[in-house]
Amino acid sequence: MYPIGLTSIAEYLERQGLRVKIINIANRMLMDENFDVEKKLKKIKTRAFGIDLHWLPHAHGSIELAKIVKKLHPETPMVFGGLSATYYHKELIEYPFIDFVMRGDSTEKLMLLLINHLKNGTHHLGGIPNLTWKDGDTPVYNPLSHVPDSLDEFDIPGYRYTIKSVFKYKNFLDPLPYNGWLQYPNTAILTAKGCTQGCLICGGSKQSYKDNCNRKVLAKRSPAKLVEDILFIQRFSRAPIFILHDIRQAGKDYVDEFFERLSKINLKNELVFELFQYANEEFFAKIEKVVPKYSVELTLETHDENIRRYNGKFNCTNAKVIETLQSALKHSCKKIDIFFMVGIPHQDYQSALDNVDFCEKIHNACGGDKRLSYFVAPLAPFLDPASPAFEDPEKYGYKKFCHTIEDHRKAITQPSWKYMLSFETDYMTRDEIVKSTYESARNLNTFKLKYDLVDKKTHDEVNEKITRSLEYIEKIDEIVAFPEQEKNQQLALLSKEMEEVNKYSICGKHELKWEVKKHYANVFSLTAIGIELLVEDILINVKQKWNAYNKRVGEASKSRT
Repeated sequence: MYPIGLTSIAEYLERQGLRVKIINIANRMLMDENFDVEKKLKKIKTRAFGIDLHWLPHAHGSIELAKIVKKLHPETPMVFGGLSATYYHKELIEYPFIDFVMRGDSTEKLMLLLINHLKNGTHHLGGIPNLTWKDGDTPVYNPLSHVPDSLDEFDIPGYRYTIKSVFKYKNFLDPLPYNGWLQYPNTAILTAKGCTQGCLICGGSKQSYKDNCNRKVLAKRSPAKLVEDILFIQRFSRAPIFILHDIRQAGKDYVDEFFERLSKINLKNELVFELFQYANEEFFAKIEKVVPKYSVELTLETHDENIRRYNGKFNCTNAKVIETLQSALKHSCKKIDIFFMVGIPHQDYQSALDNVDFCEKIHNACGGDKRLSYFVAPLAPFLDPASPAFEDPEKYGYKKFCHTIEDHRKAITQPSWKYMLSFETDYMTRDEIVKSTYESARNLNTFKLKYDLVDKKTHDEVNEKITRSLEYIEKIDEIVAFPEQEKNQQLALLSKEMEEVNKYSICGKHELKWEVKKHYANVFSLTAIGIELLVEDILINVKQKWNAYNKRVGEASKSRT
C-alpha cells in the first residue's frame, strides 16, 4: 500500500494543470506474477519520476526500482520523498540515480515548485524549501522550513484524484491502493500530521516529527473537511472508514465539532476509531449518539503498566484499560482490536508471554464478549529511524545492528525475519524475540479456541503454520553457516515452501478484517464519480486556459498602448 500522501501530491499538482499518474508497481506484481516491470516503465514519457520511501521496509525495493527507472530513462529526474527519505536524505542523494529528495511531511506545494523548475526553470533550486539536490556533484541541503499547520488546502487522502485518474488515463489497475482493494475497499481519513504522544519506539512520535520534519505543532484537517471526506467515500463504498490517529489529539472542541457535524449527515459507513490513551464513558457515549456502527483499535503493546508508562502508549493502569474497553462495549462498539507487541523496551521473555494472560483477564472482565479481538506481533523488522529508541539506543535498552540506509537494505535481503531484525534489547536477543513471538502467538491461539473466538479449523491452521515457521527458522540457521554458493542453492529450494507459510502465520486469515464478508467497491458509483470529476477537470482546464489567454491579450494591449 503506497502512502496516502502520494494522492494529495497528485491531486494538488493536477489542480494546477499538470498530469500525474500513480503506478502501484508492487501491487501490479502481486496481481500478476508475469507482470513485466521494465516493459511497463519503458513506455512512460514524463517530466519526472517520484518514488516513495515513507516506510523503511521499502528501502530495498524503492532504491532498486530507482535504478531500473534511471537505466531506462537516464535523462529524466528522479525524486524521492517520505519520512524515511527525509531521515536518510543525505545518503540517498549520494546515489547517482537519485536527483532530488523532497523532505518533510507536507510537500504538495514544494513539488509544484520543483516541477515548474524542471519544465521552464522558473524557480531556482536553491530557493525551494526542504529540497536536497545536487549542484554538479556537490549535495545541497536547502533549509527544512516549509511546515504547514493546516491540511485543509489539500485533498488527503486524494480519493477524487484516484478515481478520476482511472478514467483520465484509461487504466484501472495502476492506482489501486493495495492487493484486494476492490473486494475489501477499506478507506481512511487523516485527522492530523504530527503527534502529541512521545512513544519511544515510534518514528512518528512528537519528538520524531520535530527532529525529522521540523514539525513543532500538530497540522490538523478540520472537522468540516473530515465530514466532507466521509460523504465522498460513501458515494462509492460501504466499507469501514478508518480515522487515522486518535481524534482527541486535536482537543475537546475539535472532537465536539466533529461529532456535531456527523450528527447532521446520514452516516452509512462503519467508522473505526484509533485510541492512544484511556477513554472515558462520555467519549463513547458521544460516538454512539451519532455513529450507527463503529469499531475501535488500540495498541496496548504490553500488559505491564510500568513498561507502558515508560514507553508512552496507554500509560494508565490496567484497571483503566479494562474500563475503556467496558465503556466502548457498553456503548454499542461493534468490534475492538487489541494489539500486543514483542521487542519493546524493558520487556523480557516471560513478560511477552504474560500478555496472553492479560488477554484472558480482559476477556473475563468484559463478560467474555466476542466483540473483543486480540493480536500479538513483533516489533519488526526495524526500529523506526528518528524514534527516541533509534536515536539513543543505549539509553532505552537497545542494541542496533542497522544504522545506514545500506544496512537496512542488506538486512531486507536476509532469509528470515530473525536475521532482518535491526535490533536486540537489554532483555532479549534476536533468538528470544523470535521464539517469544511464536510462543505468544501459539498461546494466544489456544486462548482464542478456548473462548470460541476462532473455530477449530482456524486454530489448527495457525498452529500448523507456527510449527512450520519455527522449523524453517531452524533450517535457515543451519543453512546460513554453509559456503555462499551452497547456502544460496539451499535457500532457493526453501523459498517456495516458505511462501505459503508466511501468509497469516500468527493469526487467522480473516481476523484482521473489520468484517469478514466482502464489501466490494460500487463499480457503477465509481464510474459515475469518475465521469463527473473528469468533466469537472476539463472545465477547470478550459477556464485556466481562458484566463491565461485573457491575461496575454491584456498584456499585449498594454504593450501596444
